[in-house]
Amino acid sequence: MRVGAVLVAVLLTGGAVAGTAGSPATAQQPPPADPGELRVEAGVAPGAGVPDPRPGEAFADPKVADLQRTASGIQRELGDLAGQVKAAQDGVAAAGEKLRLAKADRERADAEVAAQQKEVDAFSRAIFTAKGRPGSLQLVLTADSAKDLLDGASMLATISGDTDVKLRAALDRHRRAVAAEGQAAGAERQATALKDEVTRRDGDAKNRADAVSSELRGPAGAANEAVIAQQKAQQERNSRTTANWKAYTDRLGAAGIAPPPAAALRDPAHLPAGMTALPGADGRPQPGVAQVSAGGQRLLVLPKETIGAVTAAVGALGKPFVPHDDGEGPVAYSCDGLVRSVFGGAGLPVPAAAGEQFARGVPAGQAQPGDLVFAGPAKYGVQSVGIVLDERTMLAADARLAGVVVTDLPAGDSVLGYSRPSLGERAPQPVPQRAAGELTWRCGGVELPPSPAGPQGADQAAGAWGGYPNGLIPSAALCRLGMGSHVLRCDAAQSFQALSRAYAGVFGTPMCVTDSYRTFAQQVDLYRRKPSLAAVPGTSNHGWGLAVDLCGGPESFASPQYAWLAANSRAFGWAHPGWARAGAGREEPWHWEYAGR
Repeated sequence: MRVGAVLVAVLLTGGAVAGTAGSPATAQQPPPADPGELRVEAGVAPGAGVPDPRPGEAFADPKVADLQRTASGIQRELGDLAGQVKAAQDGVAAAGEKLRLAKADRERADAEVAAQQKEVDAFSRAIFTAKGRPGSLQLVLTADSAKDLLDGASMLATISGDTDVKLRAALDRHRRAVAAEGQAAGAERQATALKDEVTRRDGDAKNRADAVSSELRGPAGAANEAVIAQQKAQQERNSRTTANWKAYTDRLGAAGIAPPPAAALRDPAHLPAGMTALPGADGRPQPGVAQVSAGGQRLLVLPKETIGAVTAAVGALGKPFVPHDDGEGPVAYSCDGLVRSVFGGAGLPVPAAAGEQFARGVPAGQAQPGDLVFAGPAKYGVQSVGIVLDERTMLAADARLAGVVVTDLPAGDSVLGYSRPSLGERAPQPVPQRAAGELTWRCGGVELPPSPAGPQGADQAAGAWGGYPNGLIPSAALCRLGMGSHVLRCDAAQSFQALSRAYAGVFGTPMCVTDSYRTFAQQVDLYRRKPSLAAVPGTSNHGWGLAVDLCGGPESFASPQYAWLAANSRAFGWAHPGWARAGAGREEPWHWEYAGR
């Protein structure tokens, strides 16, 4: 160890871990035996012993992916079968209608034959006294009067002429009607058999979907337990950091040290009485920080404003992450929004975006608690910023962990540089820019651009975010809508509340919500019950906290509420996806998604 090296002690439960200033983050050494050795007690960030979680890796389960592919195949099959079932049902209905018409025609033929037969029978009873075909002589001999003779002659002419023709025609028509009815009945039986077969196949596919859902419950439960365990570890890490930071500020108070304003520490040659300069990695004194001797040890002295900013940032631990420039709290934060909020609130205003913060920040000779660290790699540009806690850890609003957390400092070429806000701004400097074709990263996660606007807004929501699996996002990473227990990703929740207020200004009541964030377990259950309609578990935008189902009017394409949303929702970042629109096959006027602004 270099003589005179300044140590940053990281207080851990059960002991202290120290490393030489400027040594690799993985280097760990025992506490110095000599309590009088030059020492800076930062007392922050329990970085050692708690691995930085990588949710995307920790929760990746090949079995879940295989089951989702199976479920997706079943869903496509069910989609095809749904069309076949509908066609078969229409076929049965059409065959049934033909049978009904054929039966009605046959019944009319029955009636016509019966009428003809009745006419013949009536005449026969009145005219004939014996078997055989009537003739003119028999008519003369049997007539009782001239009138009977005339009537009988007329009837005889009818029977001998038209009646025979009509009766034969009626009988022919009847035969044709009976044949047509038989054919229609056969067609109906065939259509019914086809419908039964398609329905059976549809039921079989739904049973297989139910089986996939059952299989998904196990891995989903294991992933959920892993999420809970990781959140507990993260909460413990955050809590230890909070306690250690308080212990540091308490030690300053116990030593009677009042942190001076930033301006008083900018010139190492003119420091407040009792304070000495802190050498940097190059041996030269660092501006913006100092050290004092207290109880045989050296304590790090940070500017009053820096201590205020870090204290505010520690107070924000556990708050949700939001992936946009307005994430300045107090409900949720982006990485640069957190820095802007806490330092601006402490009297050290910094530029808005991470790249601007880096461009105008004063480089630090050696990172100290309260400095800013900027993450790359350079091919992504300045994609994130955090607040240094010690040589291994930082505090940041992290997209991967979906919140304000204590996490590991970037390693290797992922570190673009440091700055010390207490030294004020410098003239803008060039910063690394994202290389052509590279993904856009922000705050540790990939930033997906807003979906292109279609006739009624975006075709799909922004999709995956954070490092947690779909439907397994911790409640701490989500924000309430103020409507029952409904929650969404925080920026989506804030935008939805603004949309609801505008909606209420037109219709007199806030928007009505039936469904918002949907857990993986809820997705599995819904897929089991409605496999042809519900998204495959783990793929629904409900599972990303980016979708809502509405009620109270928008559930009808013909309603004024739907028309208003179609015209105005995009201004608030919300849209009706293309697959849910009228005529798209899966019509869901009630389903709306957050696509970003």
